[in-house]
Amino acid sequence: MEKPVIILGAKGIAHPALEIFNSNKVIVYGFLEEDESLHGSEINTVSVLGNPEDDGFLKLIGKKTEAFVAVDDNKYRKFLVELLNERRKVQPINAVHHTAYISTDATIGHGNFINAKVSLGPGVEVGQHCILHTGAIVDHKVKLGDFVQVGAGTIINAEVDVKEGAFIGSGVTIVSGVTIGKNARIGAGSVVISSVGDNETVFGNPAAKVK
Repeated sequence: MEKPVIILGAKGIAHPALEIFNSNKVIVYGFLEEDESLHGSEINTVSVLGNPEDDGFLKLIGKKTEAFVAVDDNKYRKFLVELLNERRKVQPINAVHHTAYISTDATIGHGNFINAKVSLGPGVEVGQHCILHTGAIVDHKVKLGDFVQVGAGTIINAEVDVKEGAFIGSGVTIVSGVTIGKNARIGAGSVVISSVGDNETVFGNPAAKVK
């Protein structure tokens, strides 16, 4: 990648995203953050320049720089992705740590955050704008929809289908072949042995619906 990157967001995964780009020898031009109290501050010597909606900075994206959206909250993440699509006609790039293992026939969309020691097995399909934290294992033929988040150390076994917007906490184990519904939430440390419906929240071992 020849162009430097502007990171949208300066909290949450922004710092590890910077580390990922550093690990791949990609220059980060700066951060854009809506929280004005962070403007003018630095993260590991890289400046927080201003607001993500400031055209003075946005106009650089697509011409002189690439963009990556480093926001954990899916609603705001979607807003910033749409902002880049509509105002700059660009898709965010992927941030993939150099220690991640990605099978030669795994497929990955745009704007994904894939941290250190993540493993993506053969035939895995990762959609757009997903967040995979450190050490997550995604076994063969798993499908991750858009805007899915997978916590650190989670194991998703073979042929699991995770729908758009699902949140899977840290240290979760999901057995082979189940479906995790759209916008479902799985609490940290849970063991999921059966499918989870759309918008359901489950927790425990075995994971049970939280009312």
